[in-house]
Amino acid sequence: MIELKNISKSFEDILAVDRVNVTVKENTLFGLIGTNGAGKSTVLRMVTGVLKADEGAITVDGIPVFDNVEAKKKIFFIADEPYFFANSNAVEMERYFTSIYEAFRREDFYSYLEKFGLDKRRKINTFSKGMKKQLALLCGICSGTKYLLCDETFDGLDPVMRQGIKSIFAKEMESRGLTPVIASHNLRELEDICDHVGLLHKGGVLLSKDLEDMKCNIQKIQCVFRAQEDAVKVMGGLDIVRQEERGSLYTLTVRGGREEVIAHFAAVDTIFFEALPLSLEEIFISETEVVGYDIKKLILG
Repeated sequence: MIELKNISKSFEDILAVDRVNVTVKENTLFGLIGTNGAGKSTVLRMVTGVLKADEGAITVDGIPVFDNVEAKKKIFFIADEPYFFANSNAVEMERYFTSIYEAFRREDFYSYLEKFGLDKRRKINTFSKGMKKQLALLCGICSGTKYLLCDETFDGLDPVMRQGIKSIFAKEMESRGLTPVIASHNLRELEDICDHVGLLHKGGVLLSKDLEDMKCNIQKIQCVFRAQEDAVKVMGGLDIVRQEERGSLYTLTVRGGREEVIAHFAAVDTIFFEALPLSLEEIFISETEVVGYDIKKLILG
């Protein structure tokens, strides 16, 4: 488990991270969402021990991470622009990472290179941005570390490659308990893979929740009431987060369990009723509007 407790970091007069508290549970995929400049990269660099927090504590499996080799052995970090040695190729990077990470899986690495169509002898500086991202991800996946921290992981990857990497993440999580942490500015990018999502804005965490809990406790309802009295009766007893009306059609975002909400509507006469799943984007819009933020202005991929 990775724990950040009351973390703050400034660069001269710029407060980059402001009292952040986040817990990343083992064998989950944690998505850290935020606009450019929200502090995502700074948070990841502090978790890996590249930067030291000005205040607060960061531990990896209970071990303080900064200036601690044992903690860093558990982590592989992939920056937004992955670094490779000058004029190196994939073979030379494999040899380097094998010397650093005792559990580096060489056979899997070369197998993945072949599947992704990456030439192991070609100079990496001739690779495209997407190819460099693929290579960095394969190095991280095959490092054998427990935690894989990725900054804008899928930026520059085409849809097919994105699905390929996502499937590898799922396989590694199931087979050996890999815990990926992915920072992104794109909500839609992480919708189908994250277990837990944290929203970072202006250096602070606005929201950090399990996706399943959020999805189970907030419902989207579309309905047409037989009479206005039915609308008044129903909505008076609901915790409505968001309400839209288009003619006679009501679209409501309501807090509560699915069965509980459906039962509430069953007590009145409706011409049309439908309970729909919410997208990650819709959930975040609802959750952040409650605390006074309009996420549509903050992050929509």
